[in-house]
Amino acid sequence: MKKILKSIGLLLVGVLIIMQFIRVDKNESGYESVAFFEKDTQPSNKIKTILKNNCYDCHSNQTTYPWYAEIAPISYWLADHVEEGKEHFNVSAWESYSIKKRDHKLDELIEEVEEGEMPLDSYTWLHGNLNEEDKELLIEWTKSLRAKYAAEL
Repeated sequence: MKKILKSIGLLLVGVLIIMQFIRVDKNESGYESVAFFEKDTQPSNKIKTILKNNCYDCHSNQTTYPWYAEIAPISYWLADHVEEGKEHFNVSAWESYSIKKRDHKLDELIEEVEEGEMPLDSYTWLHGNLNEEDKELLIEWTKSLRAKYAAEL
């Protein structure tokens, strides 16, 4: 039994070592990928900071990776989070969204922030959470954008 456990342990270590050489693609297009979104939505400097610190890593084509993102399997887990986040809401794709879709995405943003679903707990453990003032600012800004888009519909 001891021999089997040792073999399994060595196999797992071997797999982890091999995983270090299989890299995932990084999400690093640069912050210019959010330029249209910021031009269209005209966030204040405070809102830009909130978005950059809490949203863009998973919801744009630019992620600032922490040091541990180089270690597999964490790198795979982070890549999956970013990919999933961009599927739901990607500010880098804002230009391709119709007015109706923009309004819907903003409605979802309000709902997720109000319910405490965003940012994810796994993100806030290391990056900090939105404080109540920042949540209120973000929600109010988003509601004003929805009003702008409603007038265009």
